[in-house]
Amino acid sequence: QVQLVESGGGLVQAGGSLRLSCAASGRTASNDAMGWFRQAPGKEREFVAAIRWSSGSTDYADFVKGRFTISRDNAKNTVNLQMNTLKPEDTAVYYCAAKNAWYPHRNPTNYAYWGQGTQVTVSS
Repeated sequence: QVQLVESGGGLVQAGGSLRLSCAASGRTASNDAMGWFRQAPGKEREFVAAIRWSSGSTDYADFVKGRFTISRDNAKNTVNLQMNTLKPEDTAVYYCAAKNAWYPHRNPTNYAYWGQGTQVTVSS
């Protein structure tokens, strides 16, 4: 089992920044992909970004490219999501997730482990 705990959400004005963290514990060695997803009220959960533990390779949804940065701290088993230039449409509950293989990593149904989520609210 893998346990994931997100932190760092909150309320911020448009144009501001937030940094989300996801601390992983348990049998983390078997999971090579860590992803961030988000879900706004009435919408489906969507892919935001992913990082590969073994190589550091990253992937981003088009709507966050240039604004969000995903990173990892192998020593702390933590994955971070730095979110800059936030927009009201970024408002959602953000989840981190883990899966065994790197591919495919954009579909939330491929992820076995999920955190409880952290609320991000961007005011206009």
